[in-house]
Amino acid sequence: MASPLTGRIALVTGGSRGIGRASALRLAAQGMTVYIGYKQNEDAAAEVARLADEAGGRGIPVQADLEEPDAVR
Repeated sequence: MASPLTGRIALVTGGSRGIGRASALRLAAQGMTVYIGYKQNEDAAAEVARLADEAGGRGIPVQADLEEPDAVR
């Protein structure tokens, strides 16, 4: 039986480490597309995206400094 989250989209800020990483991977395991927000560590975000893909969802790294208004736009 498919999860009710299958096919949904999430943005996880700080998704390359800690609680954000765990959240991104849990959502991906439910079949979601997860945008993995990160500020500096592109390699860590790419790793989470790879693991999200392996978990059954889709991971997409997105670099942004949320303290900068132009980055948010």
